[in-house]
Amino acid sequence: MGTMDGRTALVTGGSRGIGLAIAQSLVARGARVVVTARKPEALAEAVAALGGPEVAVAVAGHAGDPHHRAEAVRTAVETFGSLDMLVGNVGVNPVYGPMVDLELDAFRKILDTNVVSSLGLVQEAWRAWMAEHGGSVLFVASVAGLRSSENIGAYGVSKAAVINLTTQLAVELGPTVRVNAVAPAVVKTRFAGALYEGREEEVAAEYPAGRLGVPADVGEAAAYLLGEGAGWVTGQTLVLDGGRLSRGR
Repeated sequence: MGTMDGRTALVTGGSRGIGLAIAQSLVARGARVVVTARKPEALAEAVAALGGPEVAVAVAGHAGDPHHRAEAVRTAVETFGSLDMLVGNVGVNPVYGPMVDLELDAFRKILDTNVVSSLGLVQEAWRAWMAEHGGSVLFVASVAGLRSSENIGAYGVSKAAVINLTTQLAVELGPTVRVNAVAPAVVKTRFAGALYEGREEEVAAEYPAGRLGVPADVGEAAAYLLGEGAGWVTGQTLVLDGGRLSRGR
């Protein structure tokens, strides 16, 4: 994969789970990272786990807040001197049930956080650094964006939009910036707990790989797509599902 020495990444939702695993993969390859999340305490723990302020700094705030997005981008450039890699990992799913019963305001919140803020983040990074210097962008989508998903349909719709956003931005921003996405199935995180806790063996039996995903699986794939080894890859969504979709049911 090569080194990422001297490169800087901004990872949203980076205090735990998939976001933290992506940040760890990048730091392990020599990158410096800015991580964002809502809770300062969790971010402080993440910065310590990543190796401290020489390689990682945190910016607390809400992804839907344009001032927070601007601050995060500005912090990366001012602290480490560049913004070479951008990871949009924010995702919310506050509702569970059929779409026909969904409160539309809740749906708007999901779309605003998962889709609109993702575009806003790229716009901020493009204007502040990437338009002139180039870079690579990675969105964390979901297999829920590739098919119907029982009781989490609104989340799936938002992630389908993220997948299409990936292709749109890859065309618009190329060749200066590459844009890709990963689409994980069930990964063992607090966010996905309702999908497997108490029945992990049963759920994992549906995966040809024989297990559920772990955050490091996504972190390694992210490092590839963001790095120079994927220099001819853009506009793509890499499915990380242990073979689950290949079963066709």
